Amino acid sequence: MFGPDVPEVSPAGVPAHAYLLDVREPDEWSAGHAPDAHHLPMMEIPARLAEIPTDADVVVLCRSGGRSAQVVKYLMGNGFDNVRNLTGGMRQWAADGRPLASEDGQPGRVI
Repeated sequence: MFGPDVPEVSPAGVPAHAYLLDVREPDEWSAGHAPDAHHLPMMEIPARLAEIPTDADVVVLCRSGGRSAQVVKYLMGNGFDNVRNLTGGMRQWAADGRPLASEDGQPGRVI
């Protein structure tokens, strides 16, 4: 979807042990996110690279896969070889019936 230079994984193909890196904005995260995901907004990635594991599978996700693809490219350009983009983003995650948690007391949803 985003070219051969961006490795991807479907929601069903995400390894159980993967580090899920959610790069959406705080309001999107609050509305609904994967239960075990780690929130790191896209614009904070350059200053917080040290927080991203280099020794585990990292799956980067956003709402539909565009921003996360940009982050995967950026991380690969900075020496990460363990990163993949979530195909279809959180929209596909939710459509596939994967679990959602929220921070606002409402049922998890993708906005």
